Amino acid sequence: MEQRWEPGEPGEPGEPGEPGWAGPGGALGARGLLAVAVASGAAVWATWAVLLMPGFRRVPLRLQVPYQPSSPRQVANALALLRGRAGKTVDLGSGDGRLVLEAYKQGLRPALGYELNPWLLCLANYRAWKAGYHGNVSFLKKDLWKVNLSDCHNVIVFLAPSVKPPLATKLLAELPDDARVVAGRFPFPSWTPSSTLGQGLEQVWAYDMKEVRREAQSSAQESRSVSKAREEKIRPRNPGVNTGFKG
Repeated sequence: MEQRWEPGEPGEPGEPGEPGWAGPGGALGARGLLAVAVASGAAVWATWAVLLMPGFRRVPLRLQVPYQPSSPRQVANALALLRGRAGKTVDLGSGDGRLVLEAYKQGLRPALGYELNPWLLCLANYRAWKAGYHGNVSFLKKDLWKVNLSDCHNVIVFLAPSVKPPLATKLLAELPDDARVVAGRFPFPSWTPSSTLGQGLEQVWAYDMKEVRREAQSSAQESRSVSKAREEKIRPRNPGVNTGFKG
């Protein structure tokens, strides 16, 4: 009777002494582990390319912010600092829409979010539909750096610290005096908060634009005074011109 080779048995025909692929329940060989590693890497890249990259293509690298959903405590703390307020409320980089939905539930209307990633926009709209608020809240595919915020009275910002300095300049230039900005995870480094709530990663900071502007103007005036004093100190004295002749 002719002996047949079965997968998993050593001695594959043509390759004496080389073990074959492991059978069911056996360990993967080197080629199997390599295949798993390649497949895992491809899956990670595909997730990034499909879910995250579309929202970043048109944004400069230094202004890109990866998606990281807010925790229930972060959402609760942010909305607590907006309790009792009214007017248009926006979430800059709204992600899956949870902050916008909670703002609407709290009576902050109109409530809308700006987000570039189309998949996150779909998820946000699905959450709004599931909660029964479809048509009452808005999620717009717009670059937060290009939208005009002059009619916004409440701004929620859960963004990376690297974008806070340029964003502070934009907010100072566009928001009305009665606006309030609530920042989560990371504060604005050059602003003094009006109030804060929570600890660690759950901490949020509230900034009233009227106070922020007053502080910024005071600091600018102080800087001008210091610069002027330094100029006066180092300016050389003019001894005058002697027009007389020696006889």
